[in-house]
Amino acid sequence: MVSAIKFSGLILGCLIILFTLSACSVLEVKDSGPSKPFDVSSVEDATPKVESKSPYGNPTSYEQDGITYHVMSSADGYKERGIASWYGTKFHGERTSSGETYDMYVMSAAHKTLPLPTYARVTNLSNGRQVIVKVNDRGPFKPGRIIDLSYAAAAKLGFHLLGTAEVEVEAIVLEGSHQIVAPTAVEANRDMYVQVAAFSDKEKAETLAAAIRKQVPWTVSAKSARVNRKTIYRVRIGPLTSLDEANRLVSTLSIPELGTPRVIFE
Repeated sequence: MVSAIKFSGLILGCLIILFTLSACSVLEVKDSGPSKPFDVSSVEDATPKVESKSPYGNPTSYEQDGITYHVMSSADGYKERGIASWYGTKFHGERTSSGETYDMYVMSAAHKTLPLPTYARVTNLSNGRQVIVKVNDRGPFKPGRIIDLSYAAAAKLGFHLLGTAEVEVEAIVLEGSHQIVAPTAVEANRDMYVQVAAFSDKEKAETLAAAIRKQVPWTVSAKSARVNRKTIYRVRIGPLTSLDEANRLVSTLSIPELGTPRVIFE
């Protein structure tokens, strides 16, 4: 085992300039609410709590429909007014960009650039109604819209029959939120990897994997996976046996253009 990891920063840095990260995002879809009436009066607001950033859905930037979006490093101070839309049955039960399952009957939302997850207070400016949602997905990507709400959230705000509404979105940030905590132990009976990045473009993933492969003594792969009905290619190093080496890899590969590498167990 190599005790110290030495990367050619110049070679890797120059290579990274060639890449444009593509996020695993839910496309904005015109769909519908439930086929039977659903009483949302008993649906509770999302409860803000301290959480670290999701291992998925938080690249430094990503591209969607030819537009590059830059993910915010923190939601602190975020407050914006604009048009909200909602999504329902078509993605109900599907995986969100954060890795959670989308449930149109709970208080959740999609946003293009807020860190995942972020809790936010959403106010319908036409009637004053408010809800608190958990932002755990990416979207909406139709111009002029700032947030995509779950069906339940839109119904509680009173615009599920209208499709859109003018809203105010204000992030709720608790002390300690979004702190990235490195694992302190290897999980039993599971393989450990460092995931460097994820791409929608297979060639980009393979090119990056080839560049890293020249710099480390471990296996580097670019394997495909299905997320939100799309194929992505995850660049991973491993399996690894030393947690110290894994955490050092994460530190060494923390290059803005790649997003944040993660130690994962499978």
